[in-house]
Amino acid sequence: MLQTIFSPLNISDPFADMRRQQSEMNRLFTGSRTLGPSACYPPVNFWAGQDSIVMSIELPGLTEQDIELTVKDTMLSIRGTYPDSEKGDDIVWHRHERSDGTFLRSVELPFRVNPDQIEARFENGVLTVEMQRPEDDKPKRIAIKTT
Repeated sequence: MLQTIFSPLNISDPFADMRRQQSEMNRLFTGSRTLGPSACYPPVNFWAGQDSIVMSIELPGLTEQDIELTVKDTMLSIRGTYPDSEKGDDIVWHRHERSDGTFLRSVELPFRVNPDQIEARFENGVLTVEMQRPEDDKPKRIAIKTT
């Protein structure tokens, strides 16, 4: 059970504990029975600027033909299939930690992206996706007039 202690002296980010708890709840509702970084597969890193998002996804052992990448509004989805592990009467597993079968990972983006301006590269088991923000979705500076 998670316990959060609120410290009134830590005023730099009063919502940090709430965000951490929300993250833990999201992991519980994804159907995973474990908490922590391994609960979400495949592992994803992404960073955003004002006009674009770059995402990297670790997919060891797959090829670009094994991966399906889709985007709709602010949701990016990665679907793939790992080959089934060796099976048979003569095989005795001592450790079986690598996933096999189909996976689906959806990540909510901080803003809409232009589906026509997405570039995806797959190299050494890492998928890198660069996404551009549509012009009509970019923040616009409003001129303030004096009277």
